[in-house]
Amino acid sequence: MSTQLPPDAPKRADPQAFRGRSISASLTVNNLEQSAAWYQNVLGFHVDRRHERDGKLVAVSFLAGKVRLLLTQDDGSRGDRVKGEGFSLYITTAQSVDDLAQRIKERGATLDMEPTDMHGSRAIRLRDPDGFKYTIASDAG
Repeated sequence: MSTQLPPDAPKRADPQAFRGRSISASLTVNNLEQSAAWYQNVLGFHVDRRHERDGKLVAVSFLAGKVRLLLTQDDGSRGDRVKGEGFSLYITTAQSVDDLAQRIKERGATLDMEPTDMHGSRAIRLRDPDGFKYTIASDAG
């Protein structure tokens, strides 16, 4: 399937360059049940699937619009690993960031950054129970 670009669209220097359509994240967490509850009850993700092995929960797949997230249980085989250092995830939304911030705080989470105008959008920042960092921003417009 080919998509036609407008005649004045900038041309890529390399027509074979990588072109992604979306990204999903897989995060290893210390307490899967606790983290799954936080993503569902605080952020409002929907559980897509619970993954079990030998009757034990080992992962949970989440959806929020087109955003996909997989949480897996850290089994400790690699020692105590620091979570969330050196990277963050950026999620855009058409929803009111101020309303999301209010709901997130009402559900017990603390924001690292209150709703702020930045780079043509409105954004908040927060961390999950393991320290994974998120920026949630309104679609730039």
